[in-house]
Amino acid sequence: MRYGPKNLKISFTGNHLTHFGGVYLLAQFLKQIQLRRLLSRHMIFAQRNTRYTVAEEVTSLLFPIMVGIGRIETTQMLHYDGVFHYLTGLRQFPTATTLRRFLLRMAPVALTKLRMLHDRLLSRMMEKPKAPTRVIFDLDSTVLTLYGKQEFALKGYNPKKHGRVSYHPLLCFNGLTKDYWHGELRPGDAHTAAGTTTLLQEAFAKLPLSVRRIFIRGDKGFYDHKIIEAIEAERGRFAIVAKLTQPLKRKLSSLRYRTYHSGIQTAEFRYQPTHWQSKYRFVVIRRPVHEEPPDQLSLFKMGRFTYQVIVTNMSHRPLNIWRFYNQRAAIELIIKELKSNYPLAKIPTKHFAANEAYFYLLFFAYNLVNWFKRLCLPTDSQHKSLASLRAQLLLIPGELTNALNRPTLKLPKSFPHQKTF
Repeated sequence: MRYGPKNLKISFTGNHLTHFGGVYLLAQFLKQIQLRRLLSRHMIFAQRNTRYTVAEEVTSLLFPIMVGIGRIETTQMLHYDGVFHYLTGLRQFPTATTLRRFLLRMAPVALTKLRMLHDRLLSRMMEKPKAPTRVIFDLDSTVLTLYGKQEFALKGYNPKKHGRVSYHPLLCFNGLTKDYWHGELRPGDAHTAAGTTTLLQEAFAKLPLSVRRIFIRGDKGFYDHKIIEAIEAERGRFAIVAKLTQPLKRKLSSLRYRTYHSGIQTAEFRYQPTHWQSKYRFVVIRRPVHEEPPDQLSLFKMGRFTYQVIVTNMSHRPLNIWRFYNQRAAIELIIKELKSNYPLAKIPTKHFAANEAYFYLLFFAYNLVNWFKRLCLPTDSQHKSLASLRAQLLLIPGELTNALNRPTLKLPKSFPHQKTF
């Protein structure tokens, strides 16, 4: 057994070391899409502090999110990392106070410009490798529990921290590419469906002209006739979980079910709920009680069976409608990753406007990483989580040398992902 080092000398004299050797990959990707030039051109507003440009402050917020620094306070470690500055093209790294003040200053005058720039890049990336002809929008909301005195921190639906104040953002993702498409940061007392029709209108407006077919998936929080009407106004197709009201429950036992080899049974009927303008198709999935249904679907237990009901205007077989909806489970994994590997659950300031600006920057960073994976990584690495991507490619110890006037980034000799890098 080897012993630990003896008479080890500690010396803080390393000037050219970094823990983020792989950030060079992200920096080169952002250079290829000309992000800094786009920021300088489209996000113009007066600043009192001219030490940093708008592009520098925005990228100083984006890079820590992408490499997993987390809270703005913990970006202090980047002040002393000259190699990080060199690889990312930053002259120096702003303090946490400077970044917070920038968020508050940017929100009222440039937040709209940031969203427009994001949408412009989103449209460009969606057309790679070819223009899409269909899109699937997955709708969801989540709860961000708060522990301070933030603006619009209100009590609402909070299943894990009952009675705690929160924010309740509404989110829309592209179910095919997993890109963030649109969203809103809302106070904690907002109902799940509040603002969904407006969100859908803005989401539809961003679609490229090549898209001919639109599909919407949503849980029971979006079971509302106004949402259905907004989707059909754009000739969209939908599969939304139905709230199991008493009239719906009474229909379940009298239906004729078709049984499949897996034990799943399906049925369907047409029904016009109260306040709805016409009848719609309702698909029923019935399974034995001992089987655990997906968390995505509303569950009703009666006798020896559990029932799940989906309202739809699609013409596919009931089993295929159910399978199509179940693919929406990916959005739950995305939100889970946003809370664990991205700082979605870490609210940076007490000002709602600044928090909203950070909210959109976070999803901008998420999409940048998603585009980087899709356009740059090998096929077998494109579906890696951000945690895996960081461990394998981004968080690499490195040393910057300048032998023979040629800058060289030295990475570990035994690094197992050299070929991917």
